[in-house]
Amino acid sequence: MPVKGKYLLNDRELKDETLYRKFSCISQYQPLALLLGLSMLSCAILLILFFSLRLSAKEHCAFVTVVSCSLTVFVTVFFLVCTEALTQRWRRLLGLAVWATHLVMAYTFIFSGPLIVPWDQVPYFLFIIFTVYTMLPFQLLNAVVLSVLSSLSHILVLTIYFTVFAEHPPPYLAQQLLSNAVVFLCGSVVGAFYKVLMEKTLRQTFKDTLRCLSMRMKLEIEKRQQESLLLSVLPVYISMKMKLAIMERLQECKDKEEQQRLVKDNNFHSLYVKRHENVSILYADIVGFTRLASDCSPKELVIMLNELFGKFDQIAKENECMRIKILGDCYYCVSGLPVSLPKHAKNCVKMGLDMCEAIKLVREATGVDINMRVGVHSGNVLCGVIGLRKWQFDVWSHDVTLANHMESGGLPGRVHITEATLKHLNRAYEVEDGNGQLRDAYLKEMSVRTYLVIDPRMRASVRMTRYLESWGAVKPFAHLQNRDGFAADPMVNGKPRCKVSRSGGGSRVLIKIGYSFALCSLLQDHREPPFHIAPVCLAGRLFADCLGAFRRRNKSQRSKFDEELHNEMTTTIDELSSKQWSKSEDTSSLALWFPKKDLEKQYRALDLPMFKHYIGCAAFIFFCVFVVQLFVTNNSKTLGMSFGFLACFLLLILAICFASHIQRLLPDKLSSCQWLPAVSEAVVKRPSVRLPLAVIATAVIVIMAVFNLCFIPTEIAACVPGRTNESREQDGQDGLFYLPYSVFCCILSLIACGVFLRVSFELKVLFLALISTAYYIIILSSQQPLFTAYGNVLYFAPMEVLNCSSIDDGAQLERLGLVKHPQVMSCIYITLFLVTMLIISQQNESRFRQDFLLKNKNHTEQEEIETRENLNRLLLENVLPAHVASLFVGENKKNEDLYYKSYDCVCVMFASVPDFKEFYTECDINKEGLECLRLLNEIIADFDEVRSSDDRVSVAYSCDERDAYTGPVRTLRGPLPRWVSLLSKPKFSGVEKIKTIGSTYMAAAGLSGTPGQENNQDRERQRAQIGNMVEFAIALIGKLDGINRHSFNSFRLRVGINHGPVICWGGSAPGSPSNDILGEHGHVASRMESTGEPGQDTGHEFVTEETSAMLQKLGYSCECRGLINVKGKGELMTFFVCTDMCKQQGVGLS
Repeated sequence: MPVKGKYLLNDRELKDETLYRKFSCISQYQPLALLLGLSMLSCAILLILFFSLRLSAKEHCAFVTVVSCSLTVFVTVFFLVCTEALTQRWRRLLGLAVWATHLVMAYTFIFSGPLIVPWDQVPYFLFIIFTVYTMLPFQLLNAVVLSVLSSLSHILVLTIYFTVFAEHPPPYLAQQLLSNAVVFLCGSVVGAFYKVLMEKTLRQTFKDTLRCLSMRMKLEIEKRQQESLLLSVLPVYISMKMKLAIMERLQECKDKEEQQRLVKDNNFHSLYVKRHENVSILYADIVGFTRLASDCSPKELVIMLNELFGKFDQIAKENECMRIKILGDCYYCVSGLPVSLPKHAKNCVKMGLDMCEAIKLVREATGVDINMRVGVHSGNVLCGVIGLRKWQFDVWSHDVTLANHMESGGLPGRVHITEATLKHLNRAYEVEDGNGQLRDAYLKEMSVRTYLVIDPRMRASVRMTRYLESWGAVKPFAHLQNRDGFAADPMVNGKPRCKVSRSGGGSRVLIKIGYSFALCSLLQDHREPPFHIAPVCLAGRLFADCLGAFRRRNKSQRSKFDEELHNEMTTTIDELSSKQWSKSEDTSSLALWFPKKDLEKQYRALDLPMFKHYIGCAAFIFFCVFVVQLFVTNNSKTLGMSFGFLACFLLLILAICFASHIQRLLPDKLSSCQWLPAVSEAVVKRPSVRLPLAVIATAVIVIMAVFNLCFIPTEIAACVPGRTNESREQDGQDGLFYLPYSVFCCILSLIACGVFLRVSFELKVLFLALISTAYYIIILSSQQPLFTAYGNVLYFAPMEVLNCSSIDDGAQLERLGLVKHPQVMSCIYITLFLVTMLIISQQNESRFRQDFLLKNKNHTEQEEIETRENLNRLLLENVLPAHVASLFVGENKKNEDLYYKSYDCVCVMFASVPDFKEFYTECDINKEGLECLRLLNEIIADFDEVRSSDDRVSVAYSCDERDAYTGPVRTLRGPLPRWVSLLSKPKFSGVEKIKTIGSTYMAAAGLSGTPGQENNQDRERQRAQIGNMVEFAIALIGKLDGINRHSFNSFRLRVGINHGPVICWGGSAPGSPSNDILGEHGHVASRMESTGEPGQDTGHEFVTEETSAMLQKLGYSCECRGLINVKGKGELMTFFVCTDMCKQQGVGLS
């Protein structure tokens, strides 16, 4: 493969260039077809006129033959063009055929008549030159070459003819040939100007379309990722209900502002909770996990939990169960949500058995003493989310509480069920007495009879078959059953040695250290193993290879995205190709207006930065018209004075358009004219300013074009018989040879109307119609004697003697033919250019409007996707922290990798309302517990509001809150939901809500530090975090006190606080992220809360000895509570914070 040089394109650029060529070919298809239609029509009209005027076919045999053959060629090429496959492959060849045919016709018209004049067929060659740029499918360089060949061939051929072969060269030959050159130069420059602008517009449209498609696809991918991520943590009916509520509130505030007051008067938060009956709840706990976790490093712990719960999620999906939440090593789910299932009890029992089997295989494969304890109960639940922030789907009811106690009162390796669940099983499983009341006080108190399910998979053959059928070769832990992959662990330098187990196309590495293990999943699509493990595992080598695999996956994802983008753009181009001749619903057929008035208004109000270049091109045409008139005029003085007067108008328009450029060129001299940029900006932005300027510029060119014809009088020489041919021709040529060049100038003025590409199409049509009508009147009426006299001169040019009595229009036409008669020739070519400019103007307007529609469609779709994406993002970031959610969404998403982060010092708080358990009842009065949950929702929501302000914020959001929000929302209109405004400038910015568990509120302080800082925090910062959390707990107590006063309740808050190293965990399984705190210090904080006692007033805060020492240094008063037994930690000395002596503003608030 050759080295890519500086001027070579990469693969993506080559694909884009290929797409652009296809896009450009499609844009050239319609102009070529229209040119062929115009050519066929012109040939047909010429033949019809020829025979209707009864001209002699024998005398004009060459004319008739060439026109007929050309018509045949045009028809043939037209049918070939209609075949799109041939058009794309042979478009240049077909274009050359059209150009050559027109060139042959032009030279036939020159040499087929009885005489040849210097201006012969100049309009036809101008037409060829102009259409080479505007309608034939050639690139700019090829068009320049063909136009130069066309113009030079005409000038050289006539020059050679008149200087070598003609007996009597016409007078003023040099001036006429120079005028021809100026006309050709003007047509070539204007055509190149048109080509460059349209090519630039086309390429910009292609880039905009490609960019919009790319952005739309990226947003669509990100939206799908967010939808998938959101649905992994919230059920679809909950998330959709939240989105609809947000959109309805935004719409209400936008369209019905008078209803804001009614919304603000609402005193309750939205409650997204729904009751479901006949469901089964499963609670599962990993027995032995606490001891295992104490031996694990953070990385090992995260990998282990991710693999275990990932497998549990897979089992839940297979058994039609919905995972609700993960609490440390506790996993609970429900079957029968959101759609009721008749087999909900069987599903939960089957899942429990599968979980026990899975953990058994792990235990056998690793030698780690862990097991599963599963409890199942069937009944009714209330499910949904509560609070304002960090929503997590949860279930509440007495049946949920009972299912929890069924797990705690169960046995390791067994599925513990209630009698209610047994009734729904319909004898699908054999059971034995569970005696759960002997192991759990709640079950004994509620007199619940329990059973243990007997696993039917007892025989080894059945167990092996079920296992192989259910897991497969590439699912989690599939490699663990291959015992041959794990020999005895030899010791190297007193440390365990790593072994590799391979299955399928990929590999997994088991790193066994003591009783802990970690699994690293490698890519499954490599034929060769991505790396090899040395006798001693090196962490650096392992992670380097994993990083390389991740980069290869990212490269593959980018290549896949580029391929999808290429396919999408190809589809868009094909759609544009298929719709070229179809009537668009967005535009009317004739006027091309948009039926939607707003859309039409937007189109007409578009900025036009290229207008100054239109004026510059018009000024060039004006100058060319003046030069042509100057070469052939009889009164150069009058012409010069008129030119100076009219040029002042054009110079003034140019100065207005280029005002800002002039100021930049002369900053010192024009420093006081600060209004100049505003003038040029007004031309760009305001149609009411640029349209009059375009009209004035075009009118100036038209006046200059007809100046010799209308404003300089010409005397007609008398017809005197007997004069010689030479003297007669000399007099005629001296006085009237300017007439055809005046017509050429009129044709150039028609072209000038078309250089204003993006100016109003209706205005151009009106102007073309008016000036063409004026030209017809001048040629056929007001200046008809001049053209008749010049026709007489041309009629008798080949004769030796003038015979005045034989001159009439019919005789002139019979002798000169259609394309040499002055009047007929002038009308034919003015009509030809009128139709050509109308076609080009219509094509430009249609293309610009299609581009506008395409961009507007892309923009609208992009806005819609961004709106939905922002709604998803708002909901998602209210479920997960922004930095965690970003890992699972975007082009470089890492949802296949693990997210965890270790912190050196984080303060963790658990705050619960233990009285709520007694308050919660299920009866008809409170809608089976729904109203009780509404109060809990108010409590949690008020706790969430503490992070924003000490004062209660109104439930309904106001329009003023929109200005305070600086988050990711870009396209939402109207005020934002209140929970969005709470994220703006919270008072306790260092406190992060983690989750709610029932009536328990979990938060942490110290998670907002940047990477690296958390390991280098000084003691003052650590103290500040702890003080900040204590102040937050005090604010929660104050909030609960206010709720008690308003609701006539006596709830108390029980708070446990601890600080130390923790792990922030961002996911439980690929595609199912969460936000949790792992580590013994979080566990201790939970025990501080659960083993504490509510205060006599509203609440107490319980802390460990280390945390108490920190608080006392900050000035808080702590009292010793005594020793308590903490599971896994033994006896710990605890303290409670005296809230009545707390400082109102402490160091922690800084």
